[in-house]
Amino acid sequence: MAHGLASESLSFWWVLPFCGMLGSLALMPLIAIHFWEAHYGKVALAWSFVTLFSLIAVFGVSVTQAEILGTLFHEYMPFVVMIGALYTISGGIQITVDSSATPAVNTALLAVGTFLAGWIGTTGASMLLIRPMLHINRERKHRVHQMIFFIFLVANIGGALTPLGDPPLFLGFLNGVSFFWPTEHLILPMMLMILPLLALFYGFDTYFLFKEGVLLKKVQFRSKIKGKWNGLLFLGVIGFVLLSGLWSPSYSLSIGGVHLELQNIIRDGGLVLLAMISWFFTPVAIHKANRFSWEPLKEVAKLFFGIFMTVIPVIAILDAGLQGAMAPLISLVDVGDQPQNGMYFWLSGFLSSFLDNAPTYLVFFNMAGGDASLLMSTLSQTLVAISLGSVFMGAMTYIGNTPNFMVKSIAESHNISMPSFFAYMVWSLSLLLPLFILLSWWLF
Repeated sequence: MAHGLASESLSFWWVLPFCGMLGSLALMPLIAIHFWEAHYGKVALAWSFVTLFSLIAVFGVSVTQAEILGTLFHEYMPFVVMIGALYTISGGIQITVDSSATPAVNTALLAVGTFLAGWIGTTGASMLLIRPMLHINRERKHRVHQMIFFIFLVANIGGALTPLGDPPLFLGFLNGVSFFWPTEHLILPMMLMILPLLALFYGFDTYFLFKEGVLLKKVQFRSKIKGKWNGLLFLGVIGFVLLSGLWSPSYSLSIGGVHLELQNIIRDGGLVLLAMISWFFTPVAIHKANRFSWEPLKEVAKLFFGIFMTVIPVIAILDAGLQGAMAPLISLVDVGDQPQNGMYFWLSGFLSSFLDNAPTYLVFFNMAGGDASLLMSTLSQTLVAISLGSVFMGAMTYIGNTPNFMVKSIAESHNISMPSFFAYMVWSLSLLLPLFILLSWWLF
């Protein structure tokens, strides 16, 4: 969230570097794939510098420094540390599944991953189960649809179960929303998304299996797990995250004018320690069997650095509310004193498809009053709308939620030709959008 910018004075032109970053991400793999693969980090850095120098020119060095360092220390670095810890720990668990790649087995694996996402996070569940999914289907010719539905369900929708599932809900927890409020209020709409998507996946997988000319075999399911002790490290991750939300020692460290609270320092340091324990004590054979590589994590870190930097003025404009350049858009969520819950759902969801869904959630949370007790009771449908939009619609694009890009990268490392940015959106618009429309009509 922006703190030192004169948000009301920012024009819509400040959105252009962010649009340039998204445009590069969407178009360059189509028109200059070899250049993009070799230099995507430099492209992300270039768009970051456009935002950085523009902020310096208009607001000066001190304000820009506070914004950049604040984003780095409060958002980007905790983001990378969390993702890195979950990625490293999950890479130390080898799940070997000896089974025919039948639609029933694949659907069951997706269902298990979707449930786990609510308790170990969408990133943790995705990194834990993407490799068994790829291993089971290693002989299948058509695997793209499996990765698409994996992103829909495990990397996004499953995160609606608890505050541990997805960053927007964790921000709600930090702002006073009770831990089990999402479980109580979001589980029904979550199931209304999960069940038809699992049924659709079963149909797609059956069709492609038939197209490959493979006869359905009797399911003989055997599994073996190595590195199970890493599961205790997952509990450690949950513990450190909860600690940062429940413990407030009123002590902070100042770096470059940015205050770092003790509980957050301990959380991030603890996550780094857990990742190091996993990396150094996991046998090399497990990493080799998992085809563990740092490349997916490096890709996410480089690309999301560009996204976090260029989104600074965009979030500032949103934070200005009705006094900012996006006032016509934001005015749609309230008519008089009556919240338009349907518009809260669609606007928070649309922005979460392209922006970081955590600050987007917080913007709309505060726009709805920011009083957790009121939002959990009288305005509970408004909080449901904001929560569902922020979590569910992260599945609409590759950049809507962090695990999306990691799943894409790992799939490509297993020689799966994943859809381009826009081709992926053809899948999401065709399959998810009708379900979102039905859900919005039913709820709001």
